[in-house]
Amino acid sequence: MNLDRPETRKRLAGETRPVIEAQSVSLTFQTADGPVHALKDVNLTINEGDFVSFIGPSGCGKTTFLRSIAALETATGGQLSVNGMSPDQARLSRAYGYVFQAPGLYPWRTISGNISLPLEIMGFDKADRRARIERVLELVDLDGFGGKYPWQLSGGMQQRASIARALAFDADILLMDEPFGALDEIVRDKLNEALLDLWRKTGKTIGFVTHSIPEAVYLSTKIVVMSPRPGRITNIIESPLPPERPLEIRDTPEFIALAHEVREGLREGHGDG
Repeated sequence: MNLDRPETRKRLAGETRPVIEAQSVSLTFQTADGPVHALKDVNLTINEGDFVSFIGPSGCGKTTFLRSIAALETATGGQLSVNGMSPDQARLSRAYGYVFQAPGLYPWRTISGNISLPLEIMGFDKADRRARIERVLELVDLDGFGGKYPWQLSGGMQQRASIARALAFDADILLMDEPFGALDEIVRDKLNEALLDLWRKTGKTIGFVTHSIPEAVYLSTKIVVMSPRPGRITNIIESPLPPERPLEIRDTPEFIALAHEVREGLREGHGDG
């Protein structure tokens, strides 16, 4: 553990502040076939510098909750705040970056051009845009690829470019909706390592949706287990693993025990649903 990192010192001293708070959050979609209860009584606090993974079966509300944080969906009950603001206010204040399941890069723009697009919309000047693009390309290990087009990059590199785009305006919160789900295991391992390294370097607060138990255990400081619809939190598991995590940690008794705890939590939650 690197005790010199400010966020590590804060976490150990209990000085981190809450950045995302959900109190009895519910969300019901009205459809032609009747109401669909996507979330029910979700209570959660995510603190500054946390890496929180959401895991559960398909349709349990993981993505819906992440989208609610990002003001892409609107909760129909309870209270949800981001940096002490409503999700809509947090969106307007650029409090977070969002990474979708697919990279969503425009094929007619270079990688630098894709990263630049939100900066252009936000009104950053050309010199600032150039400096930010260079910095985030280096962060995701894509320096030298800014002039390439998306179709010239592998799927893993495209997803790293998508992460760079979300990082470009330097929001303190990064929301990621199963960004590595479509990639093969070897590429996924490499990107897991890269993401963990990026989190350690930047100290950002990360909310991460996944279906993979090993991925959730490897990446997270906190694992949120959710039940089938209506989506509820059935367990919140604090990770005892150190911030420095080589891939080989997955073979340790501590990792295996934590993965077992998550798996049991999923089984119990499924039974309750």
